[in-house]
Amino acid sequence: VQLVESGGGLVQAGGSLRLSCAASGRIFSSYAMGWFRQAPGKEREFVASINWSGSSTYYADSVKGRLTISRDNAKNTVYLQMNSLKPEDTAVYYCAAGRSRWVAMSTTEFDYWGQGTLVTVSS
Repeated sequence: VQLVESGGGLVQAGGSLRLSCAASGRIFSSYAMGWFRQAPGKEREFVASINWSGSSTYYADSVKGRLTISRDNAKNTVYLQMNSLKPEDTAVYYCAAGRSRWVAMSTTEFDYWGQGTLVTVSS
C-alpha cells in the first residue's frame, strides 16, 4: 500500500490549506483513513479519521470546527481541509490507512503511513 500526501506549505495565521492523500495498493473504499501530525520535539498526535464510506468522522478537540476530513472513493483519495489555521497547527501531517472500516484515533489502529507533508503557519 502506498500513500502519497500533497498540499502542504507556508500559510499565514487565519489562512487555509487543503491536504490530499492518494492511495494505491488495496481496496481503498474498504478501510478507514486518518490524518495525524507531528510538531518538532513532540509525539505524533491524532487529527481526524473517517470511516470507509465517509458517513462517519471523528476529530481531535483541538481541530474541531476548523479542519474537515473527507474522502472520494472513486479517486482513492482522502482530504483534509484546513481553515482558520493557527501557528500551533504547524507540523508534518501524515496520512494513514486504517486496519478496519471504522473510525479510529490510535496510531496502532492504522497500518500504512505516508511520508508526510509539512504545514507551516506563520503568525
